Amino acid sequence: MSDLIDALKAVLGSQVKTGSDIPLRNHADASGLSPTPPKALILAQTTEDVATALRICHEHNHAVVTQGGLTGLAGGAHPQAGEVALSLERMSGIEEIDAASATLTALAGTPLAAVQQAADEAGYLCGIDLGARGTCTIGGNAATNAGGNQVLRYGMARRNILGLEVVLADGTVVRSLNKMLKNNAGYDWTQLFIGSEGTLGVITRVVIGLHPKPQGLQTALCAVESFEDGLLVLRQFQQAHPGRLLVFEAMWREFMTVATQVCGLPNAFEAEHDITLLIEADMGEDPAGTETFSLVLSDLYEQGLIKDALVAQSRTERNRFWAYRETPYEYGRFLPEEIRFDVSVPLDRMTEAVAHLREEMPKNWPDAIWVVFGHVADSNIHINVAIRDMTDEIKKGIQVLVYDLVSNLGGSVSAEHGIGRIKRPYLSLSRSEPELALMAKMKQTLDPAGILNPGRVL
Repeated sequence: MSDLIDALKAVLGSQVKTGSDIPLRNHADASGLSPTPPKALILAQTTEDVATALRICHEHNHAVVTQGGLTGLAGGAHPQAGEVALSLERMSGIEEIDAASATLTALAGTPLAAVQQAADEAGYLCGIDLGARGTCTIGGNAATNAGGNQVLRYGMARRNILGLEVVLADGTVVRSLNKMLKNNAGYDWTQLFIGSEGTLGVITRVVIGLHPKPQGLQTALCAVESFEDGLLVLRQFQQAHPGRLLVFEAMWREFMTVATQVCGLPNAFEAEHDITLLIEADMGEDPAGTETFSLVLSDLYEQGLIKDALVAQSRTERNRFWAYRETPYEYGRFLPEEIRFDVSVPLDRMTEAVAHLREEMPKNWPDAIWVVFGHVADSNIHINVAIRDMTDEIKKGIQVLVYDLVSNLGGSVSAEHGIGRIKRPYLSLSRSEPELALMAKMKQTLDPAGILNPGRVL
């Protein structure tokens, strides 16, 4: 081990930290696993630094965990004992905005919020958006194929990325900083690394395709009495105004109870409803779009699909509506220890899934506070469960309940957070043996020594 550290320091100097010089933040990601200090921390500043670090670690057959914003919830960036942590936090910056191509090129350690701001200042929109935007990095977004709030219109990270620069396990740099929508020259290897969670290579640069800014943003909170009614609201809106919807979030009754009775927000409506929808649409720059948005909601109300609705008349009201959806970021202040799930469930089985949780949760854990919410238009729901004096046994029991339910309904154990270490034991519930074997072949081909993020995903 000392030979490895000496070799790293000989080339990278003060970029290599050991012992008490390693900041505590690099001991853990946001997954809730117990903090573990890495054997060394490499604060790379350039792609060449990353290549050098990986080449040396490869020569010494030593495990490396890649770290970005450390916001991941699946344990992918959480160090294991003895691993070297490779941080890209110093590789931050917007390198180019090409207005003609509507693309933005950024270093992997650039915070998503900085990418969004740069796109906005250039008159464009970055289609990737999630709650951790201030701390998550664009390289991490690519590595996990991040989803978020606007997937309905702009898709996952994969659909927004045109080009990558990647460093392989042996230090080889592979670069395709493509800006073109059409580039069909052989295998699109970049797609292999998007969503690979750092197990196949380290992403160092990203080219993002940008979008026109919404010109007539309209926001509403709507109450419905069943998921089926909510789904009809979604489909009728899409049929009446194709491509206009940006956001379609659902918050079940338990979620709104926590938002109001625990987090202290006012009741959204006088009566309690089973599901509250947060809807946003780009109705265009014509002022008539505002009236059209309200007319659509009125028609849905007349049909009995919507029981109550509020339409934001200002940015302040829009922020107030979003405050309900963003209460999970405040749970740490109000609730005991949580276990959080990010899963997909087929839309025609969603009611069955929530009904099963409503039956089994109080039966098995009477004191649990649990909520369901998410980007349901893309089948993605989040389930958060908070229990005082949470034990490993309780966590295991809740995981088995949720993941078995998802598997039995034909869903996915991971919608947008990745697999990491925490979901690795459950991957086989969503992937067949031939699929897992193919993944293992990819890993063996690109990282034969198995030094990149070992124990994650596979």
